[in-house]
Amino acid sequence: MMSQEKNDLITRIGPGTGAGAVLRRYWQPAALAEELVGARPVVPVRLLGEDLVLFRDNEGELGLIGRHCPHRGADMAFGRCEDNGLRCPFHGWHFDRTGQCVEQPGEPEGSRMHEKIKAKSYPVVERNGIVFAYMGPGDPPPFPALDCFIAPDSHVFAFKGRWDCNWLQAMEVGIDPVHASFLHRFLQDEDPDEGYGKQFRDRAADTDIPMTRLLREYPRPDIKVEETDYGLRIIALRHMDDGRTHVRVTNQLFPEAIVIPISNEMTITQWHVPVDDESCYWYSMFTSFGEPVNKTVMREQRLKEHRLPDYVPLKNKHNNYGYDPDEQEKLTYTGMGLDINVHDQWAVESMGTIQDRTQEHLGRTDVAITRYRRMLVNAIKAVEEGDGDALPMAPGTVDPATVRGPLSIDAIGDTDTWNEVWVEADGRRRANCQWPAAL
Repeated sequence: MMSQEKNDLITRIGPGTGAGAVLRRYWQPAALAEELVGARPVVPVRLLGEDLVLFRDNEGELGLIGRHCPHRGADMAFGRCEDNGLRCPFHGWHFDRTGQCVEQPGEPEGSRMHEKIKAKSYPVVERNGIVFAYMGPGDPPPFPALDCFIAPDSHVFAFKGRWDCNWLQAMEVGIDPVHASFLHRFLQDEDPDEGYGKQFRDRAADTDIPMTRLLREYPRPDIKVEETDYGLRIIALRHMDDGRTHVRVTNQLFPEAIVIPISNEMTITQWHVPVDDESCYWYSMFTSFGEPVNKTVMREQRLKEHRLPDYVPLKNKHNNYGYDPDEQEKLTYTGMGLDINVHDQWAVESMGTIQDRTQEHLGRTDVAITRYRRMLVNAIKAVEEGDGDALPMAPGTVDPATVRGPLSIDAIGDTDTWNEVWVEADGRRRANCQWPAAL
């Protein structure tokens, strides 16, 4: 169990908080690029407890500024996107993408007051369908050379979804290898050939065994956790009855992302981004090492489960996540449909908006969660002591641009050589890739 003081320390992310100070030193997903498509590329953003507005100016450049006009606080999400900036409809004050006020048309002729007015603003860049913001001190760090960033746009699909819970419990479900054998258990196996774009629907490695069956039949993996330059590598070993071992390699990408395999040719890089203390968005980049991603199919699959424009799941606590007791008896472990995002959403939202870890009892299989929390607490302490460069992927520890991969894969091989099997399987996949994926 954990003290309330420590639980607050690792969950609260507003300005001036310990965890918030850590997260602000990394690029954070702020919006999907598709949200800016249209005649008026302006979208409100609430990120790390701050209210902002994201827009694209007439030159196609991005700006992220405070949502409330520095004049009298009107909502800039309704601003006029014109004259290469954003103009407040209240009195016409005009701001460029850096937040600088460049015009006050109602002030006396010749007034230079606007030169002293600047809205809050943050650097933003677009990477493969996601707009990232840097909200920390100093210059933004380089982007790591992750697979999802170096792959061409044709091989990456981005999407997001909102959950009504704290970011930390949302992230922690992704570094828990055991839950997949229960929360995502299917009592009937689908044809893997019909599972494109869906988690756990492919064959296990290069066999004909559906992943759903393997997870169901081997629910007690041995779990190994290794510290890396980018965070944690988590290896789950499921020893099979035929003498072989299934190796599933996932990753915790510090501070709040995971990198996991979705199929034999595709991985997911997923950030769990705080809207505020009690809600978050997951942002996913699906990266293909094989054929280009069928973005139409993958978007249609996810729009069946989410509404626009806020990307809120259609199944939620207000309709009991679609729970069906007959389905729970015959088809799925949860009775909440076939989309595993709904299963995860129920699990993390049912804990409460901020999980009460003072009542928590972790087991041996929660080793990745305990290691991550220790890493986060150490990072908070480092920032408080003025040593922000000591964080994972910070310039004082490693050049972020040299961080590659990370390796995320399912593989099956002889139990005695399991530690070679997954490396060799990933090497073959990268060698046959259409883009420069070699590590």
